[in-house]
Amino acid sequence: MELIDREDHQKLYLQLYAILKKKIENDEWVIGSKIPTEEELCRVFNVSRATVRTAVLELVRQGYLRRQQGRGTFVYRNIVSEGLTMLVNFREMLFEEDLSFSTVVLARTVVMPVEGLETKLDISGDKHVITIKRLRLIDNDPVLLQESFIPYHVCPLLLEEEIEHQSLFDLLEKKCGIKITKVKIYAEITSLTADEARLIRLPEGSPAILLNQYFYSGDTTIMYTRSVKRTDRFKFFMELERKVA
Repeated sequence: MELIDREDHQKLYLQLYAILKKKIENDEWVIGSKIPTEEELCRVFNVSRATVRTAVLELVRQGYLRRQQGRGTFVYRNIVSEGLTMLVNFREMLFEEDLSFSTVVLARTVVMPVEGLETKLDISGDKHVITIKRLRLIDNDPVLLQESFIPYHVCPLLLEEEIEHQSLFDLLEKKCGIKITKVKIYAEITSLTADEARLIRLPEGSPAILLNQYFYSGDTTIMYTRSVKRTDRFKFFMELERKVA
């Protein structure tokens, strides 16, 4: 049985959350079954009731578990990808295969949600948001300007981690126990603003591809990303494959 690693810098409730979620996804706890009580989980994993309650409530919020008054907590559903699943990582999703790019971090800070961010991230207006602004380059030629927004409570460690050479997906999963299970992408043609044009080194008003991307873990919005990509070089690439049962 997987146990809490107290030498790991990751918070205990995040470790417990990941362990319990894995039990559901691996069908160790099947749909409709009752999970152990808080007291039992405290004893098994040697953690406080507050740690257990926080982890369980997050699983309830994401739709993995459902509480029934007077009866206990039950496995509600097993969120598993069906139909077409994405095979590619972020690099492959935005660029052609076999292209190598570098990243420059332009800004990383915590802000209050503005310009509709609370709606995009499905959070209240008093919640803090981590914002990360990065420039992607191929052969030192800037091709993509990207701004990512993550609710602060989802993964505060993003403020400390090295992000020039690491995927935000990997950091969310490895450091915060959060796995992206669904992505929604809205693409359109836009014109570069003065600031965007300066960073991408094109004339102001040049056409560009605008990608609004929403990343989910279950039904919970984990990250919203706004990406502006130049159209004169490099194709947009994505690969999907039907999951075989």
